[in-house]
Amino acid sequence: MKKREFVKIYDRYAKRIYRFVYLKVSSPRDSEDLTSEVFLRFWRNVSEDGSDKTVIENPRALLYKIANNLVIDFYRKKSRTDLIMDPEDSILSKIEDKFDLNSRLNIDSDVEEVKKALGQIENKYQNIIIWRYLDDFSNKEIAQILEKPEGTVRVLIHRALKELKSRLDLLKEN
Repeated sequence: MKKREFVKIYDRYAKRIYRFVYLKVSSPRDSEDLTSEVFLRFWRNVSEDGSDKTVIENPRALLYKIANNLVIDFYRKKSRTDLIMDPEDSILSKIEDKFDLNSRLNIDSDVEEVKKALGQIENKYQNIIIWRYLDDFSNKEIAQILEKPEGTVRVLIHRALKELKSRLDLLKEN
């Protein structure tokens, strides 16, 4: 891969990778560091053979796979006490940005409930929902990131939505 191609990929995906990482770690400094590491590893991966002819079929899937693995490693290194977050700094506190101002005024309470519910489900389900519904990944792209068949991804999406709905129902009851 040539440097120009890498720069284009960086320009196209850097903000998205940063957002994904930030949603997971909730720290701007750590998010910046991890995002830089994602692109460093991507570059090493595509230029391993020293050839400028390396072609990546789906660079976005590879970038998110690297990012997801780095987030997992990040949390493995942290102690359990460091993982407790203030609800105001939850991993999905920025989810509202997907809505325009007028919509936000009408659905603020619903968004808060979704954020709370999303914060309560398993990490793998959070990833699936973020990738599918915030980053608009196809099932095929998610399958590439997770290295699982597309059928498994469809099942995971179904389970993630079922779990999210269950958490939302519990929140409404209380």
